[in-house]
Amino acid sequence: MTYTLSTPSLTAAVRTLGGELVSLRDSAGTEYIWQGDPAFWSGQNPILFPIVGSLKDGRVDIGGQAFEMGRHGFARGSEFVPVDQGSDFITLELRESPETLARFPFPFVLRVRHRLLENGFSTAFTIENPGRNPLPFCVGAHTAIRCPLFEGERFEDYDLVFDRPEDASTLLLTPQGLLRDNEAEPMLRGGGVSLDYAAFQRLDTLIFQGLRSQSVSLRHKETGRGVSLDFHEFPMVAFWTKPGAPFLCMEPWHGCAAYTGESGRFQDKPHVLTLAPGERKELTYTFTLLNP
Repeated sequence: MTYTLSTPSLTAAVRTLGGELVSLRDSAGTEYIWQGDPAFWSGQNPILFPIVGSLKDGRVDIGGQAFEMGRHGFARGSEFVPVDQGSDFITLELRESPETLARFPFPFVLRVRHRLLENGFSTAFTIENPGRNPLPFCVGAHTAIRCPLFEGERFEDYDLVFDRPEDASTLLLTPQGLLRDNEAEPMLRGGGVSLDYAAFQRLDTLIFQGLRSQSVSLRHKETGRGVSLDFHEFPMVAFWTKPGAPFLCMEPWHGCAAYTGESGRFQDKPHVLTLAPGERKELTYTFTLLNP
């Protein structure tokens, strides 16, 4: 089912399948969220839970037992239930089921609140542990922004600009989607990246951790129009597209793909979060429209 959110200046659509915000339009009718196209990628804004990225050999060790899970976990293919709604927000909930327990043997509550702001939207993940044992998890977003946004523009007309000067390297992936141990490539010089499909053809995904910045803007070089992502509650941020596709995914992560040399145990994954019984954790990211 799809729900509509609205303010005087913005309209959004949220789908219960996957719990995704799948449309964001301004008063002029400009759509900011990629609408999906199987020719490139049919996804739009998947929620990454309880893992981010790929597992080594598709399996993870939990309590000495191997469990299988597909890339980015199961939330993106799950049906969420609305639990709270207003004109400009909706909260959706996902709990464990026999299907999830076969892949992730923990009771959990995942609530996702999408809220329209004056000039953008926020998405908040709230994870609760209703069980008797510690709950480990990773969580992230995979928001696809249309790029270019306006007729007559090109993907290469845009750049990524961080809010602070950066001198950072991108982590490197294997063809299987695992992170290479102790390998990285210098990428950020002064805090920006000029977009180029060739970089994604070669690297697949640009992945950064430990940045000084708290936000990053996808911005047209001449007009300054675009969007800004505030990811300050997440230790990693990634960017992905398919060469030739008119979108860029801007992805705040608390967790990442398995490293080639990691132990395979869930609790050893980088940036994994663990909740004690009865504990909860909330993480929020925000997109702001840039209309100079």
